[in-house]
Amino acid sequence: MSNTALGPRTPRRGGPFSRFVGRLLMRLMGWRVGGAFPDLEKFVTIGAPHSSNYDFFIAMGTILSTGVRIHILGKHTLFKGPLGPIMRWCDILPVDRRSAHGVVGECVAALNAADRLVVGIAPEGTRNPKPGAGWKTGFWHIARQAGVPIIPVALDYVTRTVRIGAPVAATDSMEADFALLSAFYAGVQGAKRTLPPTIPVRGTKAAGTAS
Repeated sequence: MSNTALGPRTPRRGGPFSRFVGRLLMRLMGWRVGGAFPDLEKFVTIGAPHSSNYDFFIAMGTILSTGVRIHILGKHTLFKGPLGPIMRWCDILPVDRRSAHGVVGECVAALNAADRLVVGIAPEGTRNPKPGAGWKTGFWHIARQAGVPIIPVALDYVTRTVRIGAPVAATDSMEADFALLSAFYAGVQGAKRTLPPTIPVRGTKAAGTAS
């Protein structure tokens, strides 16, 4: 692995032992991390392509080995009853899709209220999108409204590398921002599909919550 050390401002979880476990897991799977998460208190990170359940183990290996704390979106109903403590331990961020502010509004509020928070989103929204389907744009709206950057992460099955990209600022032009993201992701081959040269846009509301 290279350049995986976190800066002092980046949200963290775990310690030396969990990082050892993460590095061991990545080594056993034959994967490595390329690049590093930025030394920032808050940002939105997106991961693609997401086309296999195996991606979960790669993501967990990346989180454990780097020590970064990433909150994944999940339905608020998952926190009811005995599952609640488990969801919190897994850093699931509860969102209510029925909220008047919607998923985007709830995530923006959470980012604004926190001193440190990283929100992780799968922009494709599903492991099996229809051919030609674009990305949901909730992650872009969250980043723009909260005033935080987007950190793209690619799961490259050809080189077996989790590639962490440079921060992308959410500007007034969604088209220009998506062009930058397209340049980073163009041709990345996942477990079951390859991302196109240009990432199409699909919707404006949902942000890819765990169900």
